Amino acid sequence: MLLNFQLLFLLLSFIGNPVSPPGQDNPIDNNCSFNGKKLYGKIKFVENFPDIKIKIVENFPDLKVKLVDNFPDECGKWQIVENFPDLKVQIVENFPDIKVKFVDNFLGIP
Repeated sequence: MLLNFQLLFLLLSFIGNPVSPPGQDNPIDNNCSFNGKKLYGKIKFVENFPDIKIKIVENFPDLKVKLVDNFPDECGKWQIVENFPDLKVQIVENFPDIKVKFVDNFLGIP
């Protein structure tokens, strides 16, 4: 009986905690960046050579984005530009880096 408990304890110590901490699934860090690229500012949509690939979703986004005309200085505020972007974004259906939902309110990391 004692051997069974020791084996169970040993097995659980190797497996670790089966429940992941909240926010661990989100690829975006607390500074609102992905791989060192900030996810706000002036954005240019491109077909080739993006800094980041996104998929537009309605449910369970990694980032909620609001399109603005001026002052894209908060997490999730994007100003669409053609010249001198801070970030180049490609919209894809498969294998995105992050999932984005476009919103009018409550932008940022959900």
